[in-house]
Amino acid sequence: MQSVFWRTLAHLHRCEPAFGGKRKGRRLLHRFKVKVHAVDSTVMELVANCMDWAQHRRRKAAAKLHLRLDTGSFLPACAIVDTAGKHDNKRAHEVCAGLQSGEVVLFDKAYVDFDHLQALDVRGVSWVTRAKDNFQYTVVRRLTVPASGRIRKDEIVRLKGPKGRTKKLQGWTLRRVEAWVEVDGKERVMVFITNNEEWAAGSVCDLYKARWEIGVFFKQVKQTLRLSGFLGYSANAIRWQVWTALLVYVLLRFAAHLSQWAHSFTRLFAVVRAALWERLDALGLLRSYGTAGGSFKLLGAAQQAWLPGFRPSLT
Repeated sequence: MQSVFWRTLAHLHRCEPAFGGKRKGRRLLHRFKVKVHAVDSTVMELVANCMDWAQHRRRKAAAKLHLRLDTGSFLPACAIVDTAGKHDNKRAHEVCAGLQSGEVVLFDKAYVDFDHLQALDVRGVSWVTRAKDNFQYTVVRRLTVPASGRIRKDEIVRLKGPKGRTKKLQGWTLRRVEAWVEVDGKERVMVFITNNEEWAAGSVCDLYKARWEIGVFFKQVKQTLRLSGFLGYSANAIRWQVWTALLVYVLLRFAAHLSQWAHSFTRLFAVVRAALWERLDALGLLRSYGTAGGSFKLLGAAQQAWLPGFRPSLT
C-alpha cells in the first residue's frame, strides 16, 4: 500500500497542481521561489476499551498522523502514523529527513527541539516556528523595525538557560520577530523564531500564516474522506486505513490533474463517489462537469405548460 502511494505521489508531484490555486496561503508564498513545507499533526480518536495499544489518557485512546505537506502542490511529502502519547518533537527528525538545502519548513511550536532546529540550520534548511512561552534568550542586536506598526520587535538573540548552556548550542544565534497577527478577525501578538536573517520581518509572519493551510488538508482527509470510523482495532489495521485514505486523496488529485478539474476537492469526491459503480468514463465525466454550453434559459416556457392537443382557455 505504501509503495503504491509513494509511486503515485512522485508522479503527481511532477504534474501541475489541481484546484486550490486561489487559497490565501498560496498567495502569501508567491514571492518564494523554493519549496515551502508545512509540518503538523492531527489526532484521530479511537475506542479506548478496544485499543489498549493507543492509550492516550485515562479513558481515551488516539492515534496521530504526523505530516509534512508541500504547500506549493498541496500534496503530502512525508507521513507517519503513530500513537498520540508521544510528543510531536519526537517525530520531527523523521518527518524532516527528506528536506533539501535551500528549502523552507514551517513548524508549530509543539515541534520545537533546538537540537533538531540547529541540525536543519547546518543542512542549509530555513525554518520558521513560534516561540514557546518559556523561551529564554539574550538579545545580541536589534534590527530595524518597519514603520507600518505590524512588527513590534525584530532581534537577533542567543539561547539562554539550560538549553543555551549546552556545548553544542553555545554561541548559536536565532532571529526573534514579535508582531501583530490577525487570527479569527482579531489582532493578537505572536512571537516567531527563525534561522533566516535575510527575509523581511513581514515575510516571516506570512510564512507562518501559510502553515495554517495544512489544517485544510487534514479537514479534506478526515471529513471529506471520512477518516473517523475505523474498521479494525489493531495498530496495523489503523495504519492501513490511514494509508488507504491518503492513497485515495492522491488518486483523486491525479484524476483532477488529468481532467483539468476546476472545482473544489469536496465536489470532486462527491462526483466520483456518485459515479463509482456506474459504467461511465470517469475522466470524461469530470471533464464535462460544469462545462455544458448553451444560454441556460428557463426550460419551462409558458407555451409548454399544457398537454399536446390541448390549448389553454382564454377566459
